[in-house]
Amino acid sequence: MLFICYPRCKTCQKARKWLDDHGFNYDFRDIKNENPDIGELKSWYRKSNLPLKRFWNTSGIQYRSMGLKDKIPEMTDKEQLEILASDGMLVKRPILIDGSTILLGFKETEWEDKLSI
Repeated sequence: MLFICYPRCKTCQKARKWLDDHGFNYDFRDIKNENPDIGELKSWYRKSNLPLKRFWNTSGIQYRSMGLKDKIPEMTDKEQLEILASDGMLVKRPILIDGSTILLGFKETEWEDKLSI
């Protein structure tokens, strides 16, 4: 299990505490220091069956300053993945990867359901 987050993010802190409280073992990765590469993002996107727009951190400073809200609808998946891979702070977090299960953001009920708690 791989847990990718930004340690200063309150939602990520909450998710990490939840994992610890439920006894999960995981590898931790700081998204700011080691952002996902295009291959990882493409793999997670395919496995997740989620729309690519769910991978964007739409409340982030970079997202807003780059005006991505208006640009993304005109972009190809490849272009979006390239931009997402350029800066981990553009990517929705936390991300939890457990085999073929990919969870974006922290919603306790979703995590309980997908991780069979």
